[in-house]
Amino acid sequence: MPVEALSGPSATMPPMSDATAEDYRWLDVEDAGLIEAYCLTFVRGRTPEAVLEHLRAEVTGTVVGVEPMHDAAFEVWDVHGGDRLFAGATAVGDWTVMVEPNGYLGTFDEVMLPLSADGGRVVSHFRNVDAVDHFHLWDDGVLRLHFEPLFAVHRDGPDAETLVPELLAAGFNLDEDGGYEMHTEAAWALGERLTGVRITPETLTGATFLCGVAPAR
Repeated sequence: MPVEALSGPSATMPPMSDATAEDYRWLDVEDAGLIEAYCLTFVRGRTPEAVLEHLRAEVTGTVVGVEPMHDAAFEVWDVHGGDRLFAGATAVGDWTVMVEPNGYLGTFDEVMLPLSADGGRVVSHFRNVDAVDHFHLWDDGVLRLHFEPLFAVHRDGPDAETLVPELLAAGFNLDEDGGYEMHTEAAWALGERLTGVRITPETLTGATFLCGVAPAR
C-alpha cells in the first residue's frame, strides 16, 4: 500500500538530544492516564493519515489530548477482544507520533518495518499493566534494536552494542544485577534521543490526534 511521505533527515544520522529519565519524571503525575498500559510510536517521514492508512485503520475522527482516547480504546477492546485496536496519531515536525492506550500495534515487526523502509525510521516503546515492556528501533527496513526496558542488559539487534552510550545516557542501568528504577522514564528519554521529538504533558493534553481502529495484524 503506498504511503504519503514527508520530507525528513537521512536515517543514517539520528537526531541529537540530551534527554534523560529525569526529563520524564513528570510521567508519575501528568501522564494523562497513559503510563500503565500504552504503546508510543514515532514514525519519521509519514503523515498521520498515511500511518493510519498503512495500518488499514478505519478513521473515526479527531480528539484533543490523550484522555478522550481511553474510553474509546477500551470499548474497542471489549467489542473486538484484541483483534482490533484503537490508535491516535499527530504530526510533530517531520514525525508522526502514534499513541495507543492499551494497545500494541507499534510492537509488530511486520507492521512497523515497512514504515521504516526507504531511509525511514520507526521507534516504539510499549508497556502493559503487568509491566511487560518492549522497545524497538527500525531503520531503513531493518530492526536495529530490541530490548525490554525492565531488563535492558539483555538486548538484540545489530545496534544492541553501538547504542549502549545512548541507553546509559537515557538512564538505563546495564549492570547484570540490574536496577529497575525509572526504566519507563528512561524508555521515553531514549525515544527522544533517537528521534529528537520531546513528548511533554502539553503534548498529551493539547495535541490534536487523528484516530482510527485498526486490525491487530
